Amino acid sequence: MGLNLEYINGQTPIDEEEKEELKIKTISSRRELDEFEQKNIEEAIEWTLRTNFSLEEILSEAFILKVHLKMFNHIWKWSGQIRKSNKNIGVDKYLIPVELRKVIDDCKYWIANDSFPPDEIAVRFKHRLVKTHIFPNGNGRHSRLCADILISHGFNRSVFSWGSYDLSIKGGVRTRYLEAIYKADAGNYEQLVLFARS
Repeated sequence: MGLNLEYINGQTPIDEEEKEELKIKTISSRRELDEFEQKNIEEAIEWTLRTNFSLEEILSEAFILKVHLKMFNHIWKWSGQIRKSNKNIGVDKYLIPVELRKVIDDCKYWIANDSFPPDEIAVRFKHRLVKTHIFPNGNGRHSRLCADILISHGFNRSVFSWGSYDLSIKGGVRTRYLEAIYKADAGNYEQLVLFARS
């Protein structure tokens, strides 16, 4: 039967080879995939709530990959692994390790020098992760959870609400989110910071 997926604006298509890495072969639709992924993501969120992480741990390549693994380990064999294909967004696959190191080093610098308020640091970190597009899929959800971990464990503040809406569903809230991402792409983070707390 195979996995037949439809994509909405801003979603990264999964290559056929990547689809072959689906662990649950009975999944055949976007709705089914979303349901299984959401259950896995909820388990990852629970893990973040019952575990203490240091700032040093959070800002490491190993931890960033581990978060993705925890989010999708029941669904995809490639969970927690740097993508091996180029996408319609993100840096070239060969540049991912270098770009990830830059994101981490920049975030450490922002924190050490109070370059921005905590919310903006976490949102900038999220934006740079998703812009790098480390994984074959799940980058938006992963980057939001990483920002939540950074703001809650690193700054001892409440997690973000991200529009209080499922951003994988087409609609006005998702459109506002994507507009804020595009403004951040141009260097203006104000709308994305506001959206994160809306």
